[in-house]
Amino acid sequence: MPIFVADQNNLMRKLILGAISCLAISICVAQTSPTQNKDSTGRLDSTILDEIKDNVLDNIPVISLDDNDQTDVNSQNISSVLTAGRDPFFSAASFNFSPARFRVRGYDADLSGTYMNGVPMDNLDNGFTPFGLWGGLNDVMRNRDVSLGLRYNTFSFGDIGSTTNIDSRASKQRKTTSFSYASSNRSYDHRWMLTHSTGINKKGWAFTVSGSRRWADEGYVPGTYYNGWSYFAGVDKRFGQKHLLSLVSFGAPTENGRQGPAVQEMMDLAGSKYYNPYWGYQNGKKRNANIGKTFQPVTILTHDFRINNNTSLITAAGYTFGKRSVSGIDWYNAPDPRPDYYRYLPSYQTDPYQKDQITDLLQNNEAARQLNWQNFYDVNRDHTATIANANGIEGNNVTGKRSLYIVQNRVTNTQRFNFNTVINSRISNNADFSGGLSFQMQRNNYYQQVEDLLGGEFYVDLNQFAERDFPNNNDAVQNDLNNPNRILHKGDKYGYNYDIDVTKAAAWWQTVFKFNKIDFFISSEIAQNKFWRVGNVKSGLFPDNSFGKSQVQEFINYSVKAGLTYKINGRNYIYGNASYITRPPYFENAYISPRKNDIVQANLKSETIESVEGGYILNAPKLKLRLSGYYTNFKGGFNVLTFYHETYRNFVNYAISNIDKVHFGGEFGFEAKVVKNVTLTGAAAVGRYYYNSRQNAVTTLDNTSTILDNQLVYSENFRVASTPQEAYSLGLTYRSPKFWFVSLTGNYFDQMWLDFNPIRRTYPAIEGIDPKSNEWRSIIDQTRFNSQYTVDFFAGYSYKLPKSIHPKRATFLVFNAGINNLLNNQNIVTGGYEQLRFDFDTRNPNQFPPKLFYAYGLNYFVSVTIRY
Repeated sequence: MPIFVADQNNLMRKLILGAISCLAISICVAQTSPTQNKDSTGRLDSTILDEIKDNVLDNIPVISLDDNDQTDVNSQNISSVLTAGRDPFFSAASFNFSPARFRVRGYDADLSGTYMNGVPMDNLDNGFTPFGLWGGLNDVMRNRDVSLGLRYNTFSFGDIGSTTNIDSRASKQRKTTSFSYASSNRSYDHRWMLTHSTGINKKGWAFTVSGSRRWADEGYVPGTYYNGWSYFAGVDKRFGQKHLLSLVSFGAPTENGRQGPAVQEMMDLAGSKYYNPYWGYQNGKKRNANIGKTFQPVTILTHDFRINNNTSLITAAGYTFGKRSVSGIDWYNAPDPRPDYYRYLPSYQTDPYQKDQITDLLQNNEAARQLNWQNFYDVNRDHTATIANANGIEGNNVTGKRSLYIVQNRVTNTQRFNFNTVINSRISNNADFSGGLSFQMQRNNYYQQVEDLLGGEFYVDLNQFAERDFPNNNDAVQNDLNNPNRILHKGDKYGYNYDIDVTKAAAWWQTVFKFNKIDFFISSEIAQNKFWRVGNVKSGLFPDNSFGKSQVQEFINYSVKAGLTYKINGRNYIYGNASYITRPPYFENAYISPRKNDIVQANLKSETIESVEGGYILNAPKLKLRLSGYYTNFKGGFNVLTFYHETYRNFVNYAISNIDKVHFGGEFGFEAKVVKNVTLTGAAAVGRYYYNSRQNAVTTLDNTSTILDNQLVYSENFRVASTPQEAYSLGLTYRSPKFWFVSLTGNYFDQMWLDFNPIRRTYPAIEGIDPKSNEWRSIIDQTRFNSQYTVDFFAGYSYKLPKSIHPKRATFLVFNAGINNLLNNQNIVTGGYEQLRFDFDTRNPNQFPPKLFYAYGLNYFVSVTIRY
């Protein structure tokens, strides 16, 4: 595509100009002598909307299944390759670029790994780090060792994004007591934290305890709220000079009312970029239907064995258990309750008078734009039904108020065990060896649960879609043939109930060679991954492959990486690294419809990742600088999408394979002391992340697994979405010798793209349409968002209190304040997607417009801490 080629040329020019500028600066500094290197409401009663809802025929309860963790962002010291200071680019990317949800090198979160006290913390089901499990415990999670990109580390083989080791052991905590209070207008309004660490005493004991509370009756987005507690306890015991035994236990029970994505039309009608369709008024108070709850406590036992002065062995075991859930409205043979359902919007109406009335109603009545809780109760209380042969008992007829609307929970109950042992040894003056063995196993129990009957007396465990497709087959409509026509009450499981078991065993080794001018390393890993499904209910649609244990999917994977650093002098370094990695598909991309059966995609195989990086590093007293480039090639990925198909009028599964991607670009970061007490910092990320293959998509009916089609998706050259592919930052900081500082930073983002619907990029979607027409382009083209900017202000002050406060220890009061998005830019799209529904008859892409998230406008965070 000519536009794409031109874009690549522009990118190359930017990278070359950046490299020339960087080298010009470094030549001047490199000539000096080397030195030692050193984070009023009311019920909606509109007859117009009621009539529209009554006439809707395809009231499908399509439910969002994503579960985004709320995490704290706090300043952390990030170790660079060759020094103990922060990497100037990574520091900017972690904080200044976060409002736009920037991802370093465009990598997904499963390409970065996290360890804690020697135990891998990433989920085996999706590879993501569950940061929410220790949310609010910032004080005890500050000791971090971060390896960027393909660099080596001493605790694991590593991932291509970043690999982090958090050391939260009690003996590694600074001896201190601190209490802090913070206020903000973000997801929570208030936060307190209390931490006490004893340090290690003469008898070899060390203790740490920490706790926090975060809460808000309503967050930045209307209808949201936050209620989170956190706790941490750690104890260490040193035995002689060789053994240290550590035990930590922590958890963060959290509940939050969530924000939903919305179509631009409803945002315009509401007059706000933060319109939230998940809530409505009940008895004059806001009630959110989409509530996330998480409590998965973690316990880690670590043994640190110093074998001799040159060799150490760290062995750790961890156990995690608990639930996370997301609630939502479910309904049975009733009008779609979502206030932003496309048939209720003005844009769908063909009668101009009716369109004007609905527009006026939605603009001027906030309740009309929200969930109608009172209507749910009225419908359920007015609906009396008799269920024959209830609970599978012949002749057992149950009559009562059958709920048509309920609140349901989608629950994941996790049990996870991790074991990891790592040895580090200096085998000579020029060589260090590291190696490790690990075993992980995880079981996730997925099920649906009745949370609230909303005024009704019971619900029934039946598949309403099967009732429509197989009206005369009583077995087919049962979600569980072992318990047919089951009557449901609050707390009962229904719909689906299955386990996914995942195990991973791995071994890795690494050798690092260090000489006067050259350092180099080589590392490899071999791993065995297995996963299988265990059905706990027998689906009436799939009685033969839904109940019991499925076939085990097994993959043997291997990875290698190597790198070399050339030390020009004590300040200037040039490095290059390369890796070849294979990794198995995640189960959610392998099973086509795991809620109903154990059928997997055909020809499952491991994905391959080829990556290279190289760059230049300068470390000087007044200037730190890094310039780097990278190229990563992904081959053979899988994905599964489930959505309502307008033509088939049914749910279908879209099993996608042959997903290939390329990520390449450059990174530049610097930190310069321009005058006394004044520091100038800057960072730039210029990349291109795009799909470079035509993907294969097999379409199957969700209720029968019948293959409907096998198509090519014209995905080649489409951009990877949900992150800016260009980001720039420039900041100025003044640090006073009287212990206060202020900083001002400007950020700029470009090349932001909307996640595309692959259904629209197939031949049936454009069949018979002129490729030169506007209609063809409106269907095919990927949406690019306008470039955006933010300005951030930060300040802090540390005050030493008189000795009379605590005679034995120095006591400090520390004040910090930050204002993000100082200019209140509310046009930054931070996420979203094109809806998967597409009408092949009308070919109108605007019938199902995209759903979007916008970044917060001006927001602040202030805190005060007393520490001694």
